[in-house]
Amino acid sequence: MRTKQRLISGIAILWLTCRAFSQAPTPAPDPSKPSVQPSDATADPFAMDLESLLNTKVTTASKFAEKLSGAPSVMTVVSQDELKRFGGMTLSQILNRVAGLNVSSGFFQDRSTIAVEGDQTRVDSGHILFLINGRPVREIMEGGVSSDLLESFPVRILERIEVIKGPGSVLYGSDAFSGVVNLITKKAEGTSVDVSSSGGPGGSEASSAELLYDHGGVNIVAAGQYHQMPIWNTPVGFLAGPTNPQSFQNGALRDDGEGAYLGINYLGLRFMSSYTGVEEASFIRGVLGDVRWKRGFADLGYDLKASSKWDMSFDFTYDRTTFDTSEYPFVHRDSYDALFEWTNFYTFSEKDRITFGTLFEHIDGTELYKTFPDAQGSREQGGFYAQYEHKLTDDLKLIGGFQANKIGAISLNVVPRGGIIWNPSEHVTLKALYGGAFRAPSLDDTLLNNPGLKGNPNLVPETVRTFDIQASYQNNRTQLAVAYFHSRQDNVIFENGITFPAVYTNLSTPATFQGIDSEGKYYLKKGWFLMGGALYQSNHDAAVAVLTPIPAFSAKAGISYQAGETTDISIFDAYEGHLPGFAGSLNPLPDAFHSVSAHLRVDLTRRWLKSEQHGLAANFYGDNLTNTPVWMPQWGSGALNTIPVNRGRTLFMGIEFWQKNE
Repeated sequence: MRTKQRLISGIAILWLTCRAFSQAPTPAPDPSKPSVQPSDATADPFAMDLESLLNTKVTTASKFAEKLSGAPSVMTVVSQDELKRFGGMTLSQILNRVAGLNVSSGFFQDRSTIAVEGDQTRVDSGHILFLINGRPVREIMEGGVSSDLLESFPVRILERIEVIKGPGSVLYGSDAFSGVVNLITKKAEGTSVDVSSSGGPGGSEASSAELLYDHGGVNIVAAGQYHQMPIWNTPVGFLAGPTNPQSFQNGALRDDGEGAYLGINYLGLRFMSSYTGVEEASFIRGVLGDVRWKRGFADLGYDLKASSKWDMSFDFTYDRTTFDTSEYPFVHRDSYDALFEWTNFYTFSEKDRITFGTLFEHIDGTELYKTFPDAQGSREQGGFYAQYEHKLTDDLKLIGGFQANKIGAISLNVVPRGGIIWNPSEHVTLKALYGGAFRAPSLDDTLLNNPGLKGNPNLVPETVRTFDIQASYQNNRTQLAVAYFHSRQDNVIFENGITFPAVYTNLSTPATFQGIDSEGKYYLKKGWFLMGGALYQSNHDAAVAVLTPIPAFSAKAGISYQAGETTDISIFDAYEGHLPGFAGSLNPLPDAFHSVSAHLRVDLTRRWLKSEQHGLAANFYGDNLTNTPVWMPQWGSGALNTIPVNRGRTLFMGIEFWQKNE
């Protein structure tokens, strides 16, 4: 109830603020600034140069804007157009549509996990680094839990999402191991407010609010979001463990999330902050319970133009995460990550450009078992990085880079990047890329002294070396890409449960992943849009029979239609193949399944409001329309059991209202 009251109060504040802005006199246009034309839903997207697929721009691969075809990474972009067409209540639902990514789950406290190209050798999302507008968001106590972001980040504030499929540690450091997901938020153009509320069967409900303000050089974006999924009542079986016999329990599984975002820009000075929190089920050693993740994130930055060829930015980033469970193992965590970074961009000529910088990071955390500290400590780390791009010809570009990092008492580590990008024509791109990445041991990995699991102070960072070859074709209507990847992971950190208690250990043998990742996007004609992709991956290791709970084959496809300015309708299917090896599970097996979602939005403005400044729309979003509950491996527990991950059909129907003052 308190959550709903806070959200209603926030919506009221946004509404009153927008009313005040809308009654203020409209400033005269500034002739020194280019005019901004309002978007036209009926415009042909591939006829507008800035919106065409041929000229998709990205910033994540090099930290500056460049065409997707020239970026030194295998990348995909979830555009603003895709976000509007296909909808989604959570970041997890949106990323489930991205080719090469798989939604998964893990042991104990992380019900929401994303894996890139099959890599989930960790129980959490520790091999993916999430960014908000290019700044890292890390959970450092366990080393990668992302449930709160995936379930609670206010997705309506997103302008686009950029995904690197492959290493990113040269520019972003630890955890940018097999992928990087950059959440890029909107920038205000004028003043507007947007509020929505929806609900559905089984007690599902969701609300969101968004404020955009731009005046006198001040640019503000703010958003809030709340959702509550229907309670999932299902029996859950638990295998016998060291402290519990085999058992079945009737579970009432919940999934509630709340999040907020604030961004302010003024004359090169930047500030942004977010809050995400999620409450969901946990499954450990015969006990069914609830867990609560909360995360506060903030970044203060300043951009400076040192000369006509030299730009630099300064950032201080702070990330605090807490975790609580009142059931076994009665754990409370509180940790923070403080990072200072200085980044430089220098352009020597049209053919030569370098990005370089330095960083210093301090992490600190405490974990309590009941009331006793079972992990407590801190660590400093620093690094220097550089990435150089050189054009041999107008069609051929070379990339080279490295990051040298020193983590606590661990020896100096260097990860490389190199590659060649060839554009034999305006529409065809060939990339051959080689890159390294690392993941530093988390505080729990090294310090934990729990009765059931021990840390290991002698751990070394996990490392990966990846080779990618990609061929792509792009024009104003079409993007097609196919890539082969081969990754070798060394010193993978895992829970060695041969003895009790288990202990964190570096795997002595390398783990290898390889496969084919493909995707395509196509504007068939005005209003019609098709997208899809497929992933085939295989993996092996001399010591571990099953490296990952990700199936060998998965495929995705969706279609969307926009009817003029009034209606958006879409349907999307994410297919996960069969996962063998769980015949002994007490619960339903992790069989192949289709995750089908649909989105419908109808603009009622012309019929109901007849206003240029106000708008009204009806929304519908449905998830898992096939009504197939999904069970996935209880990954990381050392047991061939499954846990419930995705309930049956979930429906949301609601109303959206907005007001604009350009």
